[in-house]
Amino acid sequence: MAMAMANSLRYAVPFPIKASSKQPAVQLPGVGACAAQHTLPSLKFTARPSSSSPPVVVAAASSTVEAELHSEAASPAKVLPFRVGHGFDLHRLEPGYPLIIGGINIPHDRGCEAHSDGDVLLHCVVDAILGALGLPDIGQIFPDTDPKWKGAASSVFMKEAVRLMHEAGYELGNLDATLILQRPKLSPHKEAIRANLCKLIGADPSVVNLKAKTHEKVDSLGENRSIAAHTVVLLMKK
Repeated sequence: MAMAMANSLRYAVPFPIKASSKQPAVQLPGVGACAAQHTLPSLKFTARPSSSSPPVVVAAASSTVEAELHSEAASPAKVLPFRVGHGFDLHRLEPGYPLIIGGINIPHDRGCEAHSDGDVLLHCVVDAILGALGLPDIGQIFPDTDPKWKGAASSVFMKEAVRLMHEAGYELGNLDATLILQRPKLSPHKEAIRANLCKLIGADPSVVNLKAKTHEKVDSLGENRSIAAHTVVLLMKK
């Protein structure tokens, strides 16, 4: 009886069982999709018949997943009918610097300390466009360690982002930006900022929106020590 029990339990443990080359491979449902997403080795399952028990499924690691991942990485980016991007930027405000927002010089007792001209709005819009295209951010494309960008007008960055957008076959669907600063009040300058932004992007004013908020005197933004901006863009396939 002990021998019979040993024979019946012998196949319950899959590890000592060798896969037979004569039997067809059985693919576990869903394994291929999981492996592609989580970079785990793909698993092939082979059944071996036994005279004393039903077929047992065993797992064997395969090295095919590496080739599959390389193949996916080499494939071109998926063409989508639209793309959404979000941008954020923040700069310190310090005396002795001009305050440039959207390419417009705003009268103030301090401005943005930055490697370029510190235009928080244009930097934010550039990042939103690059993000929608799935490209590196503005700091990687225009690094602040490169002397040629020292004091550069942010319109240069905008033109490059717009060029990349058109090169990828997209155009602006709409843009919504929010500026956050305690002072100065931007109401007298909003239309000039928006008009210049539309000119740089080549967009109709009806698809470009600009809002300005204070930070209720909270933290560096509310204490007039910094300025920030958020932007969301929708890019449409041409």
